[in-house]
Amino acid sequence: MSEMSELAANVRSLESAEVLVIGDVMLDRFVYGSVERISPEAPIPVVRIKTEIAMLGGAGNVARNVAGLGAVVHFVTTIGADAAGQEIQRLVAELPRVEGSMIVDGRRKTSIKTRYIAAGQQMLRADDETIMVLAEPQIEEVFEAARHALRTARAMVLADYAKGVLGEGIAQRLIGLARAAGVPVIVDPQGTNYEVYRGATLVTPNRAELALATDMPVGTDAEIVAAGAYLIEHYGIEAVLATRSADGMTLLGHANDVQHFPAEAREVFDVSGAGDTVVAALGTALAAGMPMDQAVRLANVAAGIVVGKVGTAVAYAADIADALLHTDAGASGTKVKDLERALDLIRLWRRQGHKIGLATGCFDLLHPGHLTVVQQAKAACDRLIVGLNSDASTKRLKGHNRPVQTEAVRAQMLAALEAVDLAIVFEEDTPERLIDAIKPDVFVKGADYTVEDLPEAKIVHGYGGKILLAELAPGHSTTATIAKMGR
Repeated sequence: MSEMSELAANVRSLESAEVLVIGDVMLDRFVYGSVERISPEAPIPVVRIKTEIAMLGGAGNVARNVAGLGAVVHFVTTIGADAAGQEIQRLVAELPRVEGSMIVDGRRKTSIKTRYIAAGQQMLRADDETIMVLAEPQIEEVFEAARHALRTARAMVLADYAKGVLGEGIAQRLIGLARAAGVPVIVDPQGTNYEVYRGATLVTPNRAELALATDMPVGTDAEIVAAGAYLIEHYGIEAVLATRSADGMTLLGHANDVQHFPAEAREVFDVSGAGDTVVAALGTALAAGMPMDQAVRLANVAAGIVVGKVGTAVAYAADIADALLHTDAGASGTKVKDLERALDLIRLWRRQGHKIGLATGCFDLLHPGHLTVVQQAKAACDRLIVGLNSDASTKRLKGHNRPVQTEAVRAQMLAALEAVDLAIVFEEDTPERLIDAIKPDVFVKGADYTVEDLPEAKIVHGYGGKILLAELAPGHSTTATIAKMGR
């Protein structure tokens, strides 16, 4: 078995991991629109807003990445007593296998970073936040939550964004708690004073952060190694992983034990959040019992996946296994995806300025009538997503003898169509949840419906989307085909 095949086989073990993530959370907002004119008030573009997406950022994105790998997550952070804080609580509650300790600090605003994007370009980023050290009551809540989590967690990740959660010696005390429990500590560092991370198992500065922390050149392999050795020697850190963008990663341990890992990215669209993915993958792999070099290899592959996505994205366990086995055909991979993996790809399409279409149905025993709807849907958009009723929901809608073909077969049949860019199976009888998550520019149904009959119409019109009623090819239906087969 090759090294990469062995690592792919070990990806499943990540589900056994339990990771404690502590740090500064923020709400990442992505506002998508179009620019059609320049403002008469100032020489700036006017963005006509089409849709908005909110995601967990900062330490929240680390927790989201750990959850995406299938591990159990204990997430400790602070939020303000405001609407953004409530939204973060909701987003954390939606993550699988996450136990969130959201400590409310009424003195601070929840950090919000809003990005305005049009024609595939980020036009502006606006930050709204409070930067301050935690008060003593909140500090004690952080430590109490950490002590509770360390009873079972097998790795601690500190995601420091210098907003206050890990300031004023808090990081140092947390490292002490973890090391006393025999738990490795991975730090995504901030600033130039690495004394606050003394005793950490691993720190992960990028090239610029390494240069600032050491005041040393970092242009070559040898210079990276020298700067990493400086951190180890001066701050009692066990190992340094320098992330170097297109030049990959360099792992440096004691006694000048050095390993270089080439970059794994196939195509880079957005590097934001890649550092979050790296520490999440490292923490999860170490918690699952992987040796350090394997953990770094896995993190390197994960980073290569997320830079091929848009925004604060996630490298899921299935993504990593596909990449290790070279079965993922580029950034999109297989056309059949679950909703969470699909949303990463949809965000990329939207960033590229593509018009998104969504058609839904059971698509049992694919026939020319189905193809007609798919072709009309594709003509109305740039990227077509087909939402497919699951076996259970098809049975509820069509009767106990349906579907004739399983959801896996139906999804693969649709994915084989050139017009279909993505297929998503959904469990509900109607696709409201799917529409609300994707917010397609065009929602397509057959003309045997009217707009007034569609329960989804209110959602689509609510965010400014359009509805297309596709003409049906006469003489074709699955029910009629089954009836003929029964003769």
